[in-house]
Amino acid sequence: MSGKLKNKVVIITGAGSGIGAATARLMAAEGASVVVTGVPEEGVISVAAEITSTGGSAVAIPMDVTDPQQVESAVAHTVESFGRLDILVANAGIQMHHEDRVLHQLSEDVWDRTHDVNYKGQYFSCKYALAQMVKQDEGGVVILIASITALSGMSPNVSYSSSKAGVVNLARHIAVHYGPKGIRANSISPGPLERTPDFDNHPDPVGRKKEYLDKMPVGRLGTAEDIAPFITFLSTDDASYASGANFVIDGGWTIIS
Repeated sequence: MSGKLKNKVVIITGAGSGIGAATARLMAAEGASVVVTGVPEEGVISVAAEITSTGGSAVAIPMDVTDPQQVESAVAHTVESFGRLDILVANAGIQMHHEDRVLHQLSEDVWDRTHDVNYKGQYFSCKYALAQMVKQDEGGVVILIASITALSGMSPNVSYSSSKAGVVNLARHIAVHYGPKGIRANSISPGPLERTPDFDNHPDPVGRKKEYLDKMPVGRLGTAEDIAPFITFLSTDDASYASGANFVIDGGWTIIS
């Protein structure tokens, strides 16, 4: 690796598995000190231990993004451990498949739970990370993980798609307001991935995957390892002119769906 994140400190939410875990490993390999946060506790501890066992720098902080006190504490712990905070990757999210129905059939509980994690959780994460970045007065990077559903209003997942649409615009607001302070912000909208609850919880996972594959211009589904390099790139100085954008990484899904 090139060490393009050497001496940088990053908090990644939802880093116990999937995109968050893959990003934590890659950023650590690029020289960053990584704070691996999320629930359940076992996942974040395992990812942090894996990083340190290969010579990287990481600490695990079990954290629920819906609890502002836990988020504020995690930022404080990061500064205590590493002296600063340079990058936030706000990745934590949920998708309540088979409960996230069309609007007139949707329960308030599913709407609230989805937005509490996907949107309000991003708000808490950004609020406390940005407060530290502003205090440092040395710039910073914020990357919010959205979804291609933010762009399409994919039915029936109204809670999920609307929460992710909010995430895209939250990144734009941060870019506009905090840009003069040297803080860049972007969102990333991944497309269909190999490991997703949509497949795991589907009564016919093989058929569901084939349905997706038949529409994919690249002929395959994505992986967390397809998304992590782009998150990492946006965190480096090589992407210093990129801010306020939503980057779609979906194998061409949105151009044909």
